[in-house]
Amino acid sequence: MPVLTTRPPWRETFASLRVPNYRRFAASNLVANTAVWMQRIAMDWLVLQLSGSVAAVGVTVFMQFTPMLLFGLWGGVITDRYSKQRLLVITQSCAAALAALLAVLTLSGEVQVWHVYAISFVLGLVTVVDNPARQVFVNELVGPRYLRNAISLNSSIFQLGGLIGPAVGGILITAVGGGWSFAINAVACLAVVFAVATLKRSELHASPAAPRGKGQLAEGMRYVRRKPVIFWTVVMVAVIAVFAFNMPVFLAAYANNVYHVGAQGYGMFNALVAAGALAGALASTRRTSVRLSMVVGTAAALGVVQALAGFAPGELAFGLLLVAVGVGNLLFITAANSLVQMSSNVQIRGRVISLYILVLLGGQAIGGPLMGWIVEQVGPHIAMAISGLVPAAAAAVIAVLIARQASLRLRFGLRGRRPVIAIVNRAGKTGQTL
Repeated sequence: MPVLTTRPPWRETFASLRVPNYRRFAASNLVANTAVWMQRIAMDWLVLQLSGSVAAVGVTVFMQFTPMLLFGLWGGVITDRYSKQRLLVITQSCAAALAALLAVLTLSGEVQVWHVYAISFVLGLVTVVDNPARQVFVNELVGPRYLRNAISLNSSIFQLGGLIGPAVGGILITAVGGGWSFAINAVACLAVVFAVATLKRSELHASPAAPRGKGQLAEGMRYVRRKPVIFWTVVMVAVIAVFAFNMPVFLAAYANNVYHVGAQGYGMFNALVAAGALAGALASTRRTSVRLSMVVGTAAALGVVQALAGFAPGELAFGLLLVAVGVGNLLFITAANSLVQMSSNVQIRGRVISLYILVLLGGQAIGGPLMGWIVEQVGPHIAMAISGLVPAAAAAVIAVLIARQASLRLRFGLRGRRPVIAIVNRAGKTGQTL
């Protein structure tokens, strides 16, 4: 799907920040995402310390993402019906309260594993509405002109927080304990509430609210099924989410059982992934187009790199491959997110995005305990390799299915002295040259 006719100059990398409302939203998001990453690291390490089990970390992931599996589609319906600005104020206020509760339990020494599980589940309920509302609200902040750029910048902000948060979180855990990470996140959530509540409503590109009616969930699912570009993207996201997007489980095992580097090392591993992801997110702002072939191809590349990380010969090689995993992770997710959002009608976008988030986060709910169990059965090295090889194989199968559905085939030839590989239909018409 063409988005730009020419590659944008580097000065346009942050074009969406010209919008005052988006600048305010982005600044609060940077603070909040840094604090959220600190909280995630602290929660994972807290569960590992309390239980002594990597599988228990996977259960924490499962508890946080299970609500999306159960109620995710309803989050899209709510997003389409109500003010996204108001919804974000409510959800971030709830997230602040949950972080504050976890901070009190941890700092008082009363915290138990089931407390973390329960708070993770309630936080997952908040995410059911918060995630689709946040995704769709970007369009209201910047309008269609800057939407693609804003999506990429949102990913950059998320990963910049992921670069800073784990490193700071690891230091905090070692120095004063993880409870302060939860307290900091509570304050950061309140900062988001203030920023969103004070946006200038007159400058928002408000989308029309969907009227109440029967069959709205089914309507959203039928819409996705009728659009192959969205349908195959969602399928690819589902596979990646189950197998590849469970890095906390793998990195906790590597930090605790393989390299014995403790909480600081765990935070540093997460920071390396985030550093690569930040580079990938910034690179995604330079794309001139977003196509289904890009989504599938990037998924295959991510799978191969993650499989190689499982066979890394040492800590240095493992760290370098984690950076590459981060790059592939964000190139894939920004391509998938952009393609789904920009290919869907604005009045049904909330439901489409909720289905997308359902498979993204719901897949991690399934994959967390699954990959935790695999780690404990066969070890972190083979488990990491499996987490990459399965998505790579799935990408190859999906590519073949798409090619058959569209009657495409590869043609090899020469253009002058240069070899050329082209994707053509059965009539011989060139679709894309590689």
